Formats: sequence, structure tokens, C-alpha cells
Amino acid sequence: MKKITCLIADDEPMALNLIESYVSKTPFLELRAKCSNAVEAMDYTEKNGAVQLYFLDIQMPELSGLDFSRMLPRESKIVFTTAFDQYAVDGYKVNAIGYLLKPFDYSEFLDVAGKARSLFEQETSPAMAAENKDFFFVKSEYRQVKISFPEILYIEGLKDYVKIYTTATPRPTLTLMSLKKLEEELPSDRFMRVHRSFIVALDKIQAIERNHIIIGEKQIPVATQYKEMLQNYISGKSL
Repeated sequence: MKKITCLIADDEPMALNLIESYVSKTPFLELRAKCSNAVEAMDYTEKNGAVQLYFLDIQMPELSGLDFSRMLPRESKIVFTTAFDQYAVDGYKVNAIGYLLKPFDYSEFLDVAGKARSLFEQETSPAMAAENKDFFFVKSEYRQVKISFPEILYIEGLKDYVKIYTTATPRPTLTLMSLKKLEEELPSDRFMRVHRSFIVALDKIQAIERNHIIIGEKQIPVATQYKEMLQNYISGKSL
């Protein structure tokens, strides 16, 4: 992924410079601003927009790091730095992803920075994006057709096209798209590739016999390379 943009706010010059040095030696971080108090950080954010990751001292004059953090968008991640461990609980009440007790070394800093990177990678992954939506649109016969996840029965791949079978219409929706591309857009906890030509909606499976899945009147083949994954799913749902 791209570098994570960050801002440091601390009213202690030594602490501010130390964190700046830690950021500079961390290849996946990009420092956008260092501020000597939360008011400066607030001013920068209002003028330039929020950064992805904030390193905030809790005790600062005029405006505390805790109070400033409550003004930030939910997508921004916050790490609190302080010499007072009694603030740890308060930090997590505003959804801080980490807490660094001064004095902390680079390894401690790197641990929490790595946690931030993992969270951002999860949020921007195709699987996570798919899990956060419940429908998509596809072009079919000069129309944009809405396909709702709960209505999908199964999907069949035909070279450069796919047929999407749903409960909404008696005929499948035909669209120009690869099965692989569509697989990437579907949440993996609800759909499974079971054959080079088929994806099934897991909640629509009515039975499994021999090497076939039964959905309605359709018998869908299960290829050898997908059998173990399907069996693991079935085992997890069996009584």
C-alpha cells in the first residue's frame, strides 16, 4: 500500500523530535506535519484535511490530545503518547489504536505503527471492501442492472461473460466480465468458488451429493481443487 500519512503533536520539543526521527526511519510512514500543541494540529487539519495517523501527546496546553482526537474523523487512527499511565483508559475510550508510555523506544513505536499499517491494509483490501456492501450494478443489454447479494443463487462463467442467477428474475443476467473479477467483488464469507466455471451462494446450498452441489433444480459440479475448502465450510456448519 501507499505510505501512511501522519502528524505529530507534542508540547515537549525533545519528544517531538524523537518521534519525528522514528517516523523518518519507518519506510511506510510519511510525516505531513509536526506541531507543538493540539491547537496547531487542529489548524493544520482544518486547512489541509485529516491525515491517516495521529501521534498525540495527551497533556498539552489549551487543548488536550484527548479533546482534539474527538474532533477527528473516524477513519483517522490515533496513537496517544504520554508520561502518565492513568490516561491509558481514557485513550481507548476515543478508539485509540495504541498507547505509548514515555519514554518509549523505537521497537515500541514500530509495533504500534505496524498495527496501524495492518488496519489500513485490511480496510483497503478487496475482501474488506466487498464485505462492506450488499449489492453492485452490472451492464446487461444496454442497462445497468442491480444485483443484490442476498438474491444471488449461483454464478456461471462463460469465457468472457458471466451468467448471474438470482431469485429476483427467472432468467439469468448476462454481463461482460470474468468470473475471477466477480469473485474478487464478492464477500468470501457468503460466496465460494467451487469450479472454474461456478461460484455459489453458500446460504442457497440445499444439498451436497457426490461431487455436486444442489441449488434448486441445478446440479453444480465441485472441482477437485475446491473440495477441501467446501468440506471445511460444511464441517463448520454441521451438527
